[in-house]
Amino acid sequence: MKDKREFRLADWAIFLGLATVLLLASLYLDHAAQVWMTEHQSAGLRSFMRMVSQYGDWSEHIALGLVLCGIAYWRGSKRWMRIFAAMILACALAGVSARVVKIATGRARPNVQTEAGWNGPRLSARYNAFPSGHTAASTAFFATLAFVSWRIGIGLLAIPMLIAFSRMYLAAHHLSDVVAAALIGVVAAFCVVRWKPLSIGDSTPTDP
Repeated sequence: MKDKREFRLADWAIFLGLATVLLLASLYLDHAAQVWMTEHQSAGLRSFMRMVSQYGDWSEHIALGLVLCGIAYWRGSKRWMRIFAAMILACALAGVSARVVKIATGRARPNVQTEAGWNGPRLSARYNAFPSGHTAASTAFFATLAFVSWRIGIGLLAIPMLIAFSRMYLAAHHLSDVVAAALIGVVAAFCVVRWKPLSIGDSTPTDP
């Protein structure tokens, strides 16, 4: 038991180390990423990215999760009902966490003209850039499925990646905003999957 606990602590230490490096690298690349987005704007792509952002918010993920829960109930699969409920829970947990952090940090969005990037506690949406709520919620939603069944969920992680790109393309977020949000989403998904009452983290689902 002692070795197992130490292994888990070591895993968290490695994750935190990698997350810190990734976040610092993204902060360093914020300006370059923003310049690239500005230089590669097109009307058609902006219209598409607006649609991605519009339908990629937390409420749409919750609605999808509820629909999937209904389908699982209709098919009589209690395990998949728990999995879809876990996806909803992780989405909500990541969304709330991201909301608290973004209000506390008060980071200006890329499209806000200001010299102070970080302004402390702010309720205004103009200063709620860090982290991206869209990205955190979507990452948590689909990462939960990936943790439970990577064969089904791994490909669907392209969805939060697309949503993250759309938020940067529309100058709503910096690169580091979406990176931090993705990390929050992964942690939320992992915690929910490992939550014992749900009993979904021990084996790959096989029932319909």
